[in-house]
Amino acid sequence: MYRILLLSILLFTGTAVAAPPVVLIVGDSLSAGYGLTMTENWPRLLQERLAADGYPHRVVNASISGDTTSGGLARLPRALERNSPSIVVIALGGNDGLRALPIAEIRRNLARMIQLSSDAGADVVLAGIHIPPNYGPAYTSDFHEVFHELAQEYDTGLIPFILEGVALQPGLMQADGIHPTAQAQPVIVENVWPALEPLLNGKITTTHNK
Repeated sequence: MYRILLLSILLFTGTAVAAPPVVLIVGDSLSAGYGLTMTENWPRLLQERLAADGYPHRVVNASISGDTTSGGLARLPRALERNSPSIVVIALGGNDGLRALPIAEIRRNLARMIQLSSDAGADVVLAGIHIPPNYGPAYTSDFHEVFHELAQEYDTGLIPFILEGVALQPGLMQADGIHPTAQAQPVIVENVWPALEPLLNGKITTTHNK
């Protein structure tokens, strides 16, 4: 009934209601909200922040627990086609690092995701992540640098470390030591916001601090 009424109004007025711009989040368990309810994860809190600040954007959380950069790359074209996002937040790589996958492969997958998003007309925010030092100093350093290098090369927004102020903090990490608690989710939103807000306002930041 409501759809029929809306269609009648549109036909009568001859105008269409513009769809809100979409912020698409393509991530892993850190963004999917592993161990949390659907209302507790940071993408949901980001939606509330956007609404409170007067932004019309709609957050689409296309994150899957356990996903890697190769998995994200495989499903990104469909997500872009379905949602036509104005902004894409790529928050992947942690599972690649924990599996010690080749740095070149991680870089290649992330670069392709950035390019696909850009070709679809979206601005990109790349979320950096750290891995434990027990993978060796060379691999750990190279892994960390990938996010900064890609953000510089493709002029994307950058979240240097999405778990800044969360990782290793008592009460902010679940018992597994990997996934943040519900109490940590507002902190993650604060980490995301500085890279995201300029794009909401149609501006692109080119500063990529490490």
